[in-house]
Amino acid sequence: MATLPNPLPTLATSGIHLPPGALVDVTIDGPWHEPLLWVADGPASPGTWDALRAAGRAVGLLPVLIDGGRRDQWPDTWDLDPDSTSYPGDHDAEDVLGEYWDDCAPDELDADEEEWPGLAPVPAAEERVSPDDLAAEIADECTGPDGWYPGSRAALVPARRSADIPAAIGWSGPVNYEDDVARLCAVLRSWEDRFGIRVVVLGFDTLTVSVGRPPTTLAEAQAVAAEHFAFCPDNIEQNPPYNLDVYAEKMVLNQETWSFWWD
Repeated sequence: MATLPNPLPTLATSGIHLPPGALVDVTIDGPWHEPLLWVADGPASPGTWDALRAAGRAVGLLPVLIDGGRRDQWPDTWDLDPDSTSYPGDHDAEDVLGEYWDDCAPDELDADEEEWPGLAPVPAAEERVSPDDLAAEIADECTGPDGWYPGSRAALVPARRSADIPAAIGWSGPVNYEDDVARLCAVLRSWEDRFGIRVVVLGFDTLTVSVGRPPTTLAEAQAVAAEHFAFCPDNIEQNPPYNLDVYAEKMVLNQETWSFWWD
C-alpha cells in the first residue's frame, strides 16, 4: 500500500497556526527517519482539538489528545516502534478479534464451549451528531482544568483516518497483549465504520475513543462487549465485577466514549 507524503517535515512552512510544540521522532530503536507526530508543549483547552482538525485536514494531519498520565510520560518516552508496525488495511477485524477471543475467552470467561460470536451489528439508532462533531465535544470534555484529562496536550498525526493514528506513530501501549498495533487499528477501522468512533485520547498504555453511534439496546451492547473483551481483556479482567454482561450494561450501553487500558 503506497503511503502518502508525510507533511510533518514541512509543518513550519505549511501556514498552519499552531501553539508552541515540537516534532517527535524518538523510537525504541533511536531516531526515526521522519517525524512521527507533532505535540504541543502545554495543555490543550476546549476548542483546541476542533481547531486542529480543521487546520490539519488540509495537509493530511489528524488531531489526537496526548495524556501524560500520573507519571508525566509523553511520546518521546513511549517506546514508539513504527518499524514493527504493519498496515491496518492488511488485517481483517473479524479474524483479529476471533483470534483474540479464542486465545482469552476459554480461560477468562469460563466460555470453553462458547465460540467467537462474530462482529456486532450496526446499532439501529441513528447518530445524534456527526462522528467528528461528537469527537470535538468529547475532546472539549477532556481538556481544561476540570476536564477528564486536564493536562492532556494536543497532537497532530499523519494518518489517512482516525482509526490509523496508533499505527501511524508506532504506538506500543498494548505491547504486552499485541506487538503489532496495526491489528488493533484494523478493529478500530471496523468500529469507525459501524459505530462512528474517533480516536480522541492516547496515553502510554491507554486509549479513549468517541462513539458516534453507540449501542442503544442491551442485546446490541452485549454483542459489542464481546468485541471489547477480545480487543482488551484487561477492561474486564482487571475491573470489578469482572463480568461481561455488567460491563455491557455499564460501559457500553448508550456510552459515547469507550476507554481501554492494557496492563
